[in-house]
Amino acid sequence: MAHDAGGGGAAGKLVVRNVGLMLSGAIENPILDADALVAVDGRITGVGRIGDLDTANATTVIDAQGVTLAPGLIDSHVHPVAGDWTPRQNQIGWIDSCLHGGVTTMISAGEVHMPGRPRDIVGLKAFAITAQRTFSAFRATGVKVHAGAPVIEPGMEEIDFAELAAAGVRLLGEVGLGGVKDGENARKMVAWARKYGITSTIHTGGPSIPGSGLIDKDIVLEADADVIGHINGGHTALPDDQIRCLCEQCGRGLELVHNGNERSALFTLRTAKELGQLERVILGTDAPAGSGVQPLGVLRMIAMLSSLGEVPAEVAFCFATGNTARMRGLDCGLIEPGRSADFVFLDRAQHSAGKTMLDSVRLGDLPGVGMTVIDGIVRTQRSRNTPPADRAPTVVGH
Repeated sequence: MAHDAGGGGAAGKLVVRNVGLMLSGAIENPILDADALVAVDGRITGVGRIGDLDTANATTVIDAQGVTLAPGLIDSHVHPVAGDWTPRQNQIGWIDSCLHGGVTTMISAGEVHMPGRPRDIVGLKAFAITAQRTFSAFRATGVKVHAGAPVIEPGMEEIDFAELAAAGVRLLGEVGLGGVKDGENARKMVAWARKYGITSTIHTGGPSIPGSGLIDKDIVLEADADVIGHINGGHTALPDDQIRCLCEQCGRGLELVHNGNERSALFTLRTAKELGQLERVILGTDAPAGSGVQPLGVLRMIAMLSSLGEVPAEVAFCFATGNTARMRGLDCGLIEPGRSADFVFLDRAQHSAGKTMLDSVRLGDLPGVGMTVIDGIVRTQRSRNTPPADRAPTVVGH
């Protein structure tokens, strides 16, 4: 298994040519009129037609062979612990497996599966800073894991959030997985976090692990976290009327996860569509969890929401790319100059009933991943986990 010490992208120039379809990740314009891309030192510098771009003196050239290029997928809800190992399922290599499902960025919703996780304020701050440091310094197969997401506990004061932010912590773990389960205290701490540039997620629905509890719509509304974490339950969802209330009365992110209630996910999607607010929808797996690790979980959510939720496949891809990047302030997730050169090459799976990649997803089939690129570096080629793609890109020059 390859590893990356973190930091910047490839020193050099990457040219991607012969792209059949380019997905932008931007929900307002999900398909680009482009067949080529250029990246320098790990950042996109040009997107468009091959004849209009500066492709001279490339360090690496990828021939996309007519397949789809999309932003690397972002899993908005993971629970990492130590490198590429999770004690929840005693599994090694789960992050690498997710890369083979097209996921290039992960966002921690709390490192809650660490055995003996500290719950005192000094300990939880130290643990969060350690997680932030270790996942920044060590990237399994290059995947970007934004970790260090403390779970708030009673007694925390504004100075604690200031100290966390000063140390580089940018996330709160799921509100409700610790001792703070009431709306009043949660709202106060979420506001302190927001003041110092720390974004927050709240647990929604029934308990998921020992120590967590029911978080209903009233607590979610009062807490006012940036993301309504697994609004479709992790695993147990709120009743439909409460989900509708959250969609209508709160403008925050609507996170749909694989390890949740699928019917409730579709209900949330349809409600957001009815409200004209699909830009609020983001996707995660909520893995590792009791139901395991799902390397293709984000792709499965895209296919389910497109096929059963009746949204165009190119829009469903935005839920796992640009929507999340904008909500979380990330420099990936969109194919545009200045962004990190993180993308995935996809094609119709062999023998799918769909005639194109997008058509196959709309019919509920998973696409095949042919290559992933992070920071302008080719990380994987044909996926070991997806169904085999009809076509796959090739590296044709250095």
